[in-house]
Amino acid sequence: MLDIDTTKKVIHELYNSLHSHPDQSPYLLNITDVLSQVYMKLDTVKNPEAWLSRLVNYIYMEAFSRVPFSREEDKLLIQLGDLSKKSGLNGRNRASFDDKSQFYGLFEKMPRR
Repeated sequence: MLDIDTTKKVIHELYNSLHSHPDQSPYLLNITDVLSQVYMKLDTVKNPEAWLSRLVNYIYMEAFSRVPFSREEDKLLIQLGDLSKKSGLNGRNRASFDDKSQFYGLFEKMPRR
């Protein structure tokens, strides 16, 4: 079972760190948008482990060679990846890793960057 409080703490730390980057590229803004969505919804989604797995995969795909992470941000992302491993294969196979809309409901406004 996923420890929601620990997970939210790590998400919050990563969000704050990324939000303080001087260069707020669209890729970085997409990542912080999604971190915020997951932070707010993690308590209420049916399968938080799969949700977290999709988040980690999305961040890796969105940031690949476009967003430089500090050593501390890398550690936080690795920690989120370790927490998401509890979802097994189920969480990894049901998502498009590069689609931000998977973290928003049908009637929620999604920021376009």
